Amino acid sequence: MKKLVVITGASSGFGKEMAIMFSKAGYPTLLLARRIDMLNKLVEDNNLENCMVSRVDVCNYQDFEKAINEAEKKYGEVDLLINNAGVMLLGDIETQDPKEWQDMINVNVVAVLNGMQIVIKQMKSRQSGTIINISSIAGRKTFGNHAAYCATKFGVHALTETIRESVASSNVRCLVIAPGAAETELLGHITNTEIVEGYKGWVDETMGGSSLNAKEIAKSALFMYEMPQEVSIREVLIAHTRQDS
Repeated sequence: MKKLVVITGASSGFGKEMAIMFSKAGYPTLLLARRIDMLNKLVEDNNLENCMVSRVDVCNYQDFEKAINEAEKKYGEVDLLINNAGVMLLGDIETQDPKEWQDMINVNVVAVLNGMQIVIKQMKSRQSGTIINISSIAGRKTFGNHAAYCATKFGVHALTETIRESVASSNVRCLVIAPGAAETELLGHITNTEIVEGYKGWVDETMGGSSLNAKEIAKSALFMYEMPQEVSIREVLIAHTRQDS
């Protein structure tokens, strides 16, 4: 059996497609999300084998660690952690509810640090392992109404690179994927309807109404992981060809 893969935010979007792709490639998987009903449906609908699911809020360190420990008892130590869970709450900095800033910091940054700390010690000890953090093109450039979101995603890039430098000598890979606009549930997180409509209009105008397919992110993650351990594709910035910003 291949080595254990853990995917957070696995109930929809990038996480769902990665869950299917890695499972079909023969990897035992631990799928984490808050919506356990959607995880169970994902496993059932796609006949995923060697798959465990757990209802976990990745901001809760203890629950996150407990789920990983349980999976490791069955499948062995985590060889790949994909920190995919994230929220996108766009808003005007002058009027946005500060709670939305905190929610993004918790899920987009603190939860990523949680996952990395949980697995990184044993990866260093055995001189092998990979962490892929899912960021955004908004972690490389700014966009209107993205101030707090960009701050969290710039943070993901910074923490990934900082930790990569500290674990590289232990043969552990810390990688990041930065997608552009994509077909996920993220747009549904936004509470400002005017911003949502503006975003949709931008996608219609620049990309013909359809942004990047989430399956392409899953393909990218699988490709990065299956390279030899001594090959570190540190960052993939991927977007729809017609996305011009």
